[in-house]
Amino acid sequence: MRNIPKDDLLQMALGPVLYHWPRERLLEFYRHALDWPVERVYLGEVVCSKRRSFSPRDWIQLGREMASVGKTVIISTLTLIEAGSELGALGRLCEAVGEQEGMQVEANDLASVNILSRSHLPFVGGAALNVYNERTLHILLNQGMQHWVLPLELARGTAQILVASAKNRCSCEIFAWGRLPLAWSARCYTARAENRPKDHCDQLCLKDPEGRLLRTQEGQDFLTLNGVQIQSAYTVNLAPWLTEIRQAGIQTVRLSPQASHMETIIQDFDLLRRNPGNPDVLDDLRVRGAAGTCDGYWLGQPGLLSLENSRNGGIGIHAKP
Repeated sequence: MRNIPKDDLLQMALGPVLYHWPRERLLEFYRHALDWPVERVYLGEVVCSKRRSFSPRDWIQLGREMASVGKTVIISTLTLIEAGSELGALGRLCEAVGEQEGMQVEANDLASVNILSRSHLPFVGGAALNVYNERTLHILLNQGMQHWVLPLELARGTAQILVASAKNRCSCEIFAWGRLPLAWSARCYTARAENRPKDHCDQLCLKDPEGRLLRTQEGQDFLTLNGVQIQSAYTVNLAPWLTEIRQAGIQTVRLSPQASHMETIIQDFDLLRRNPGNPDVLDDLRVRGAAGTCDGYWLGQPGLLSLENSRNGGIGIHAKP
């Protein structure tokens, strides 16, 4: 296996924590992350405004610490804005981040795009903005988007077309590891599972540091409940496709935090971006997903499938026994 020159390496991004972790756990996680070989770090709450382990001021202070060790810092915003109070908080957050040298906002809703565009602040476009075509891409570029995350279910052919359409005006990122955020709702699924109203949920999702797995009546892992967010059951793993991802013009792979093995996962991806296809490292990653791994969307197939051996006719799911 040849080693990739440093200038051609994929960048790695640590995505925002999607689960509700207590303050102490978040502090410990990010204390370790200071030393991890990731170039970009996304901080902030993206799922539910009731999750307040960190305040906006805390996130910005943590961002300063990450920036001090050379990491690019992006503060992520809520994906579903449901109330005027949340819109007001979003505006204040965008303003505060805009005052920080070198920090940007990840816009996960068009409300944040509008706020940032009016303030002439450059931003990162999150996957939930649904950039499915060139017209949408260019509208957002004209509003100040400087980096964007591909929609989670796009296949490699469409991704390559969109990246080429950006014509170097904007860098691109792909969700390469983690349970896929598939949908958001005004209803809290975790509270409903406990027969609680959303307004009196008592933050039950604190009990589920990696969400709550759902299975079909046949016993197959199906989805994951994470408050108002629905995730995949299987962990997307694009590690076998890093060479193709780079050839498509994508510069960054996003690794979404999980409660266990995160440092090992990041080390494995770091090894693979330097030495793609290392079989021992690929084998190690296959067992790091809580329920199993998948990569179907990248190849234009149902997302829950694992198709890394498709060149040889392989198909299936890397599910844990």
